[in-house]
Amino acid sequence: MKFTHPRIVAFAVIVSLLLLSGRAAAQAPLEPAQMPSRTSFYLIWRGTPPSEARKTNSLLALWDDADFAPVRSAMFENMMNTSEKDASKQKLTREEIEKYSALLENALVLGYISKPEAKMTASAVPPKPAEHPWNGLFLVYNRTGKESLLSEAILRMRSQEKEMPQLSQIVVAGVPVLKVERPTGITYWVEHGKYAASANERSVLEEVLARLEGKAPGAASLARLAAYQEAQPLLAGGLLEFFVRVPNLKSLIPDVNASGLKVAPVLDAMKLEAVHSLCGRVVLDGSKTRFQGALLGDAAPGTLFDLWSDGQRAPLSLSLVSPNDVSYSETQFNLPAFYDMLKRAFTAALPPAQQGNAGMIEAVAQTRLGMPLTDALGLLSGDFASVQTSPALDPQKAVYVLGIRKKPETLKLLRTIFGDQLASERSEGDTTFLKISLGGGQGSAGVVQWNFYHLAVTPDFVLGASRAETLQELLAARSASSAVGGPGAAARFQTARAGYPEKLDGLNYFDFQKVDWRALKDRWVEQATKVSGKQGPGESQKSATAKVPNLLRDANPQVFPRHLHFMAGASWKDARGIHFDQWLE
Repeated sequence: MKFTHPRIVAFAVIVSLLLLSGRAAAQAPLEPAQMPSRTSFYLIWRGTPPSEARKTNSLLALWDDADFAPVRSAMFENMMNTSEKDASKQKLTREEIEKYSALLENALVLGYISKPEAKMTASAVPPKPAEHPWNGLFLVYNRTGKESLLSEAILRMRSQEKEMPQLSQIVVAGVPVLKVERPTGITYWVEHGKYAASANERSVLEEVLARLEGKAPGAASLARLAAYQEAQPLLAGGLLEFFVRVPNLKSLIPDVNASGLKVAPVLDAMKLEAVHSLCGRVVLDGSKTRFQGALLGDAAPGTLFDLWSDGQRAPLSLSLVSPNDVSYSETQFNLPAFYDMLKRAFTAALPPAQQGNAGMIEAVAQTRLGMPLTDALGLLSGDFASVQTSPALDPQKAVYVLGIRKKPETLKLLRTIFGDQLASERSEGDTTFLKISLGGGQGSAGVVQWNFYHLAVTPDFVLGASRAETLQELLAARSASSAVGGPGAAARFQTARAGYPEKLDGLNYFDFQKVDWRALKDRWVEQATKVSGKQGPGESQKSATAKVPNLLRDANPQVFPRHLHFMAGASWKDARGIHFDQWLE
């Protein structure tokens, strides 16, 4: 499932995802209406946008900023060049990287066509096992104006292979094709007209070529399938778009895995067939870059969609956030439904004679927890959140939040779970502070504990942080900001929230203007220097500093607040599935 000959393919796809840009009116090399109905997934990149769009959009303006050039070059260099440990391969120069990056200006399509179903008759002999597993991956690239550059890039990548592949010319669908044979498999590559195409199966390449030339007008199209038509409103006008037919994933998974587990019964127990597709797109909306996606299907009770709750108007954890906090992220899950699904899947995976083991595991869990597992899950509200209070994005200043329903019972459960790892417990008002040892427990010979983590249990939450001071500061800030309503008082946050449905399953924001970019860079460089120093005990501080990645060392921290301002997003569930919407400005 790899296009080994042009590593430029991975380069193009990854960088397009980084750029999050495209041209809405650009024609894809292969549109969904041209793709066969057996297409399991596709990703379309429509090429770089015109200069006026790049100037307007905040993210693209950052990318094009001259002060961002060192970071841009370092990113290309990291993706294109091989590991330093592989000295046999000559690295690309920065000039070569800049030159080959021009390939991103054109559109491409990456997709997968599932294996045709075998046609059997009553007297038919069962087919022989295939000599190699099916690999329906394909690539189509619009090479207009890039013909010589593309050929040069492919030859450059191929020259770096340790073992030269065997090359031969064949004809597929009346078109000359290069057959590339390696020990790992066969790849077919063709440059024909304005397109370049590649596939790992000859029949896939034959079908792709036929559809590129319009020689399969009556053939079944992906665009006619109900699953695609259901997703189409979330794909139309996409700059970068993708579509995955989720039930088709079953055909990509072996019936029995390496450990002997039968996969099909597990997927059936999880009711995978209720999920029709995973789809999404990236669009430019003026200064904003927006990602919209969904997991679509039949969201009836008893399906995978039960994992998400029905949503809330305002999550309770939002009350913990003060106006000075940098970011907040919250998600709600239906934990009892999640447990039921796991139990069904586990039971389905066991042989009939062993399916009673599920009850045995529940009994063991009850003994360990001191209560039935369903009761323990019932103590949790399903609300998970995180708050970053540090402008330097210091992980020691991050707080993680778990919603609870009954504080006394939750405290009892925590004491049972941590046992001798519980180093101390104290109460202040309605909050109980716990100090947990992650490195040891209290034994009969005395206390042997280290690497502490801290919890604060309130009537509504369990808060966690690596420092007790972080929890105390957040709780104090919460009390001080309650009069002004926390981040809800900010016009930017209110505007973002107003654009989403009344009830949400998830909500997040990130205020880039509150980040201390200089302090953030200094902290990352310091960490990278420490890691480099550990790799060579005898190295000097100067040599360790020299090993800091160019991506960090050359970055100008002032370029980021110049273009990045705010990011917000949400998720919600309806009868069609679970939806996601995220924008950055």
